[in-house]
Amino acid sequence: MSGQRARPAHSDWAALEPRAERSQALLRVWRGFMTARPAVGVLLLVLQGIAVALGQPPHLPTLALTTLYAAFAFVERLRTPSRLPLRRLGLSWLRCIGLDLAVFALLQGLQAGAVNYTPLFALPILMAAVAGGLLVGLATTSAATLLLLAEALRFQFTAAPDAPGRLLQAALTGIGLYVLAFLANQLAQRLTREEARASHSQDSAEVQARINVLVIEALAEGVLVVDEGGRVHTANPAADAMLGGGLDGAALPRALAANPAWQPLAELARRTFDERADQSADLPVAQPHTAPRELRLRTRLTAVEGALDRGFCVMFLQDLRALEARIRTEKMAAMGRMSAAVAHEIRNPLAAITQASALLDEDLAEPSQKQLNAMVQQNARRLGRIVDEVLDVARARQQGGDPGRGTALPLAAGAYAMVDEWSRQSGRTRPVLRLVERLPAVRFNEEHLRRILVNLLDNAARYAGPDAAAIQVHTFAAGDGRPTLVVWSDGPPLEPGVERHLFEPFFSSESRSSGLGLFICRELCERHGATIRYERLRPEPGAPAGNAFVLGFATAGEAALPQ
Repeated sequence: MSGQRARPAHSDWAALEPRAERSQALLRVWRGFMTARPAVGVLLLVLQGIAVALGQPPHLPTLALTTLYAAFAFVERLRTPSRLPLRRLGLSWLRCIGLDLAVFALLQGLQAGAVNYTPLFALPILMAAVAGGLLVGLATTSAATLLLLAEALRFQFTAAPDAPGRLLQAALTGIGLYVLAFLANQLAQRLTREEARASHSQDSAEVQARINVLVIEALAEGVLVVDEGGRVHTANPAADAMLGGGLDGAALPRALAANPAWQPLAELARRTFDERADQSADLPVAQPHTAPRELRLRTRLTAVEGALDRGFCVMFLQDLRALEARIRTEKMAAMGRMSAAVAHEIRNPLAAITQASALLDEDLAEPSQKQLNAMVQQNARRLGRIVDEVLDVARARQQGGDPGRGTALPLAAGAYAMVDEWSRQSGRTRPVLRLVERLPAVRFNEEHLRRILVNLLDNAARYAGPDAAAIQVHTFAAGDGRPTLVVWSDGPPLEPGVERHLFEPFFSSESRSSGLGLFICRELCERHGATIRYERLRPEPGAPAGNAFVLGFATAGEAALPQ
């Protein structure tokens, strides 16, 4: 019926049977019982020997029965099975429980002197109730009670003076044995349930621990577990990579102070323990073969109750470059969608303004009016370039990188033609060119390279001095053989805050700039497997340092790099 809790059915015990057979605790109790049987036989022999030593004549039937029982129990102990054999009444029950009942009943019947063997019946009853279950235990108790009553009736038939007392004692003993069997069985069931619950909890804990290990190993954030002595107990692969390697294959625990590059981390962990407070810091960590890596560290102190030490310090490591790249991507995704939508809306009215300004210019005669109209046209063209840049960025993000669109382009010849074209259109003196012609052809789109060079040269012209060599363009083969192009100018060094965000979208140190030029340069380079970076370089030994944008190209024969 609905709303009622079902009563335990007979099948509940049937379901408990296999679990009890697998119970390691009950198996240990069973082996203890099997060890107690030969011990009881030896103890009975010792007691009979003490009685003989005290002057009591030996009772040969009792001595022989006890000797045979002790020997048989010892042999049975040596061949104790690994599973509980007493789940039902059968041959196994007869070989241990039944034999014990028979032997103890015979000893009670043979009763030499005033020795009472009735308490020995508790051993097979306990064994049957615990290892065999409730039904086997009650059946064993019934057999023992019948044997005690039969022995008491024998005295009743012989008209012994204490026969009524023996009969009453047998009945009371039987009642006590039933209670003993029931309680022992309940304790055994509870032990089985607790063991099953503990085993289930242990399995769950092991599964959870494995899941935690998998999650920690898959984290992009580095995780270190450090004790108060500065020893690392756990390190995930991300942390090992951020620290430059040395923890993943090392035997842990390992001291942080053992590596000089990790001293800042060891100091932060020590401060966490000393102040008993969480810490955070941005620290440079030296790398074996590259520049130091800027890491953001956060510590959390975990106390262990009852432990002699003060717990562990969990350190979380984040690569600031990866963090900034993720923020840049998210910002670009949000702002790109909005900017593309706005740019599409601006394009139509902007075209109308440009066309109207061109028609108006034909009717204007006064110089002041023509000057104002020229300002309108100039700013309309500037606004058009900004709109084109925004739409180019949006299209590049939607289409993704496609290095295969690049063609085999001779770098030196292409750079010479593009720089010469820029010089004529901008009205500036042509930059100093130092071009190495014998370079492998690069895989790059010609129009995209022109876009990058014009952007870099415009930036250089904005900050370069009046000297003829203030702007220079170089091509050469880098140390790894890759064709390289450098656009250099003698402008002042960039501020650290500007340099850090140089290639981010919509970032500019000038109010009149859209902040998309260098970002588009980087996007175009990545689409063709090339790289672009800013450095402070000298064009030749002894010359003053200047701002340089260095482009490294993939050769036309290289496979396309995955984007």
